[in-house]
Amino acid sequence: MFRSRLAWFYLLFVVLIWGLGEFVGERTLPTLLLAYAPAVLWLLPAPFALLWTALRKRGFAVALAGTLLAAWGAGFLHWTPQKAGKLRVLNYNVNSGYRSTPGRLAAVLKNANADVILLQESNFQPPGYLEALTRAMPGYTSRSAVEVMTLTRLPVLSSGTVDLPGNQREVLMTRLQWRGEPLSVVNAHLGTIQVLDALAGEFAFLQVARDRRAAQIQVLTGVAARTSGRVLLGGDLNTPPRGLIYRQLQQAFGPDAYAQAGRGPGWTFPGLHVRIDHQMARGLRPTRATVLSAQESDHLPLVVDYR
Repeated sequence: MFRSRLAWFYLLFVVLIWGLGEFVGERTLPTLLLAYAPAVLWLLPAPFALLWTALRKRGFAVALAGTLLAAWGAGFLHWTPQKAGKLRVLNYNVNSGYRSTPGRLAAVLKNANADVILLQESNFQPPGYLEALTRAMPGYTSRSAVEVMTLTRLPVLSSGTVDLPGNQREVLMTRLQWRGEPLSVVNAHLGTIQVLDALAGEFAFLQVARDRRAAQIQVLTGVAARTSGRVLLGGDLNTPPRGLIYRQLQQAFGPDAYAQAGRGPGWTFPGLHVRIDHQMARGLRPTRATVLSAQESDHLPLVVDYR
């Protein structure tokens, strides 16, 4: 009887983990950790469950169902049709330039051929880095706020900033003109949830970080509510593609572009195998979303084509 119980246990385990992370999410600290932990972890028991049930010739179909569900939750089964678009937007946390040079970073950005570039951690530390980078990006107009920067080849109508509570960052809002109509672009870098804090027993700090992020989400949803017409949110949102905050952002700004037009798990922070950098748009249709294999930061660039 144990042989079939193992398969059922694994399937129910994956369903429970996915359900708690998705629908309870940030409401409690334990489910917050489930939502923000790398989803690939739930695949780790799969080889043992599949091998055990195959050898015992009992429960293999149930173990396979659990494996497929875990693989789907981790994004490995994500595969959507793609085609070129008319507007290309890139967002990239550039780690303050520590892992790159202005020339190498500019080469990555120019090779992507994006109409709009959203950078986070753009508080470049080496002296002269920012000036060298902008000189290496002819044809782009730049707007900056605290720790974020937007470069664009489109006409700039206006720009402004809003403070993010709980840190020293700002949201940068740039109103552009595309195809004869305004397009509002919101560049944001939200606070981080450090899952490793739980392993160190720092639950009080984890709760503070969660509450700060909730306040930051209120700022962003307020921006979306006050912005009419087409709007695009992009940046390092430090949010996996599940949980309550993820759904709140989509309700405010529109669907996740990678969910609609990406392929595979799309890890933008490969060190932890998570996708935490996003683009969400209202009034635009994503046609292709790709994570580039650049080596200039601890993050990877996300490039989305829209129509």
